[in-house]
Amino acid sequence: MERAWSCHGDFAVPKHIMDLPDLRMRNVFHQAAASGGRRRRRRRRGGAEMGRKSMEMGLAEAKRKAHPRPLGLRRARAPARGNGPDPALRGRPGDPSGRAAGTAGPGRGRSGSAATHRDLASGAAPKYLCTYYDVVDYLNISSHDKLHTYILPKINLKEPVEVKVDFFLVSILSVVEKLQTVSFYFVLNLEWQNPFATWDPRDFCNISEVVLPMDTYWSPPIFILERVNGQNPELNYMVLMHNGTFNSTRPYQVTLTCSLVIFKFPFDTQMCNLSIASFLYPVTDFVMKTRRTPAEIVRDSKSLILTDGEWKFTNVSIIEFTEMMGDKGFSVVTYVISMDRRPTLYILNLILPTCALYLLDMAVLFGPSSLEEKINFQIAIILGSSMLAVILNNSLPTSSNKPPIIVVFFLGTFLLMIMAVLDTFFLLYQQRKSGRLDKVLGSFQQDPHELPKAPPDNLAKGGPQLLHPPKKAQGQGQPTKRLWQLQELDQFLPVLEKVLLFSHLSLSLFFFTVIFVKWSS
Repeated sequence: MERAWSCHGDFAVPKHIMDLPDLRMRNVFHQAAASGGRRRRRRRRGGAEMGRKSMEMGLAEAKRKAHPRPLGLRRARAPARGNGPDPALRGRPGDPSGRAAGTAGPGRGRSGSAATHRDLASGAAPKYLCTYYDVVDYLNISSHDKLHTYILPKINLKEPVEVKVDFFLVSILSVVEKLQTVSFYFVLNLEWQNPFATWDPRDFCNISEVVLPMDTYWSPPIFILERVNGQNPELNYMVLMHNGTFNSTRPYQVTLTCSLVIFKFPFDTQMCNLSIASFLYPVTDFVMKTRRTPAEIVRDSKSLILTDGEWKFTNVSIIEFTEMMGDKGFSVVTYVISMDRRPTLYILNLILPTCALYLLDMAVLFGPSSLEEKINFQIAIILGSSMLAVILNNSLPTSSNKPPIIVVFFLGTFLLMIMAVLDTFFLLYQQRKSGRLDKVLGSFQQDPHELPKAPPDNLAKGGPQLLHPPKKAQGQGQPTKRLWQLQELDQFLPVLEKVLLFSHLSLSLFFFTVIFVKWSS
C-alpha cells in the first residue's frame, strides 16, 4: 500500500501520522524522529528505502517507551458519544485500515508479540494486543469528573430513564411474630441504558463488555420502603455492554416490617411486601419496570432457595404503581411474597400435649376412683396445661385484632378442665350431704309399736293415770317420710353424675369441632 510522505525538517514522516490530532503522538513523533535521525546518520549510504524503514522502526520503539502496556489500535476518529471533554484526547490513532489485527484475551499475548516482531522486521506498521484498558481509556473514565455519576443519562428530556427490575428470593431467614418483622436474603438485578457510554467492538478486537465499579457512572438510587435493618451489599460492581446497557446484580440481606396475621397460627399463611422505589426522580424522569412474570420468578426462586426451615416460600405477585406525593408521582414496584408455616413442630409441642392432657382429664372424670382422688388428679392436669400456655405466650405477639384460634383452643380446654373439677366438687357435695342426712335419720329409726314403760311410783301414788304417748310415738309417720327421702336421694346421685358427665362430654365435642372447622377453613 502506497503511503504519502511529508518532510519535517530533515526527516521524511508519513503524512497520516502528521495529520493525527492527538497531542501525545507529537511527543512520540519527536522521539521517533530523533531515533530515526541517529539511525539515518549511521546509514548515510543506505538509501531512501532503508531510511523509511528505519523511521518506522524508530516510531514503534518510541511508542513502546511512551506507553509500556500494549494498546489496541483504533480508527483515528473523534467519537460523538464519549464522555471526555476533548474528543481529540480520547484515543490514540490506529493503522490506516481502521481495525486492530490482534484479538482480546490473555492467551494471545505471545502470538501478538511475535506478530509485532514480524511487522518490525518487514517494516510494516506494528500491531498490538487489545485490552480492557483500551476501552476504559476510550470512554475516558479515568479522567472525567464525578458529575457523570450524579446526572441522569438522558438524551431526550421528554423520555424517562427506564430501569428493568428483576428479583430472586434466596432464603427466608427468620420471622419474629412478637416484633412483626421478617428477614429475607434475595438478589436484585437492575438494567438500564446509558447512551453516553458506547463503543464499537470491532475497534477493540470484539471486546463487547467491561466490568466497572458502581461509582463510575450513574446508577439507580433505589431503596426498600419496608426496610428496618440489614446489611449493605458488598458487590459494588456493574457490567457495561458496548451498546450502553448497564447490568447490576447485588445481593441483599434485609429485615422488613410485615403485618403478620396470626389468626390461624400455626396453620397460617403470611404475605409480606417488598417495595422498591426511588423518590429522587419523578415518573417523568425515572420509571421502573419488571423484567419477568411472577410465574418465572417463583420457578427460579424455588430452584435457588437455600433454607428448609419453618417457612415455605409459595408464591409472589408484582404490583407496579405510581405513588403520589404532593403534585409529583414516583414509580414503585412491590413484590408481595407469600409463605406458609410448617406446623409440625407446634403440633407436636403444643396441640398434641394439650389434647392428651384433656383426654386424661376426661378419663379421670369417668373413672371409678373416689371423688376426692378425682379432684387431686384434675388439679394436677390443670397445672400441666398452664405450663404449655406459658410456652405459647412466648411465641405470639402481645396485641392482635382477633385472638388467634390456638389461644381460643387453649383457653377453651382450660375452662373445660375447670368445669370438670366443678362437676366433681358438686357430686362430692351431694354425696356428703346424703351421708349427713343418713346419720340424722338413723337416730330417729325406732319401732313404732313400742311404748315407753310407766314408772311404778306413779301407779302407786296416783293410781291409774292416763298415759300420754310420747312425742316420738305421736310423730311416728315423720321418720318414714325422711327415710323415703334418703332412698330417693341415693337413687338421684348416680343419675345426676351421668347427666353431668355426658353434658360435659357433649360440650367438649362441640368445642373441638368448632376449633377444627376454624383451623381448616
